[in-house]
Amino acid sequence: MDSKSTKTFLKGFFLTLPMEENKSAEKEHKNSITKKDVTEKMRKNPWILSTLILGVVVLILLVGNFGTTGNSVSENEAGKIILDFANSQVEGAELVSVEKDSGLYKVTLALDGNDIPLYLTLDGKNLVSGLTPLSLLEQPQEQETETTAIPKTDKPVVELFIWSYCPYGVQAQGPLAEVATLLGDSADFKAILYYDGHGAYETQQNKIQACIQQIAPKKYWDYAAGFVKNIYPNCGVSKDIECDKTESIKLMNSLQIDSSKVMTCVETQGEALIKADAQRASTLGVTGSPTLAINGVKANTARTSEAFKTAICESFNTVPSKCSTTLTATAAATSGNC
Repeated sequence: MDSKSTKTFLKGFFLTLPMEENKSAEKEHKNSITKKDVTEKMRKNPWILSTLILGVVVLILLVGNFGTTGNSVSENEAGKIILDFANSQVEGAELVSVEKDSGLYKVTLALDGNDIPLYLTLDGKNLVSGLTPLSLLEQPQEQETETTAIPKTDKPVVELFIWSYCPYGVQAQGPLAEVATLLGDSADFKAILYYDGHGAYETQQNKIQACIQQIAPKKYWDYAAGFVKNIYPNCGVSKDIECDKTESIKLMNSLQIDSSKVMTCVETQGEALIKADAQRASTLGVTGSPTLAINGVKANTARTSEAFKTAICESFNTVPSKCSTTLTATAAATSGNC
């Protein structure tokens, strides 16, 4: 079964879902089912998305040729394939991570905070059902998670890998801006704008943020905080490149950042800067937004100012006195679509 046939089948499957448990209500509304209605039902039970997609696997296996063509797609491409497909069926799916698992791509999506793992063949052609290792069936045991210790340095390098308009990236960017403001020059804070899966408006914002870090690095985290508070809620909804540009220039001017220099940088250096960010992400094996790395090691921590501060402060040879300051320990809510 080719991708077009699979998509057609899924659309039909989605649109035949009963929207009411009561039979009389179902009959009354059977001619008015919309994609929005289906989305609302999936928000109540986001595992419907995974179940429906994986249910098609049986049909793919019976009708098509399962396997790979030998031409592998990249991790970023695999994530985009699954994300685009999911968002064509249900609103609000967000990409969390992509990784290789047992000769397949494991693509994890989120829908209203619930993680949904899907598997894709390396050539990007086939969805595959979830995997259960035989060893776990033969002898159940607790799985140990290996963690790499974050090395201590005099001046830690803190990198936040994000897409500028990914809600989970934004959820992390605001709290890290608070930590960067607190610790000032004690650590080297960087935002790595490594991917632009939403379109031209996100590509532009990635370049703007990369250029601000080149031209006015000391004011970048003030801009980041303003972006989270004012630009993302508006332009993230409209997905309009002009909204992104206008609001970004307005924010830069309010912070005394030379917006004309930044926009010139966007045109002349922006592409090279975000390519360098993508390469940095590839080097560290980053596949999800957000990913926090401290001294070149990925850190697993909650997305709150206090949690970020604690992880960073533990990476100093000599802990600054400001590390005793208590910051916000509550994570911000996410909103928007990845």
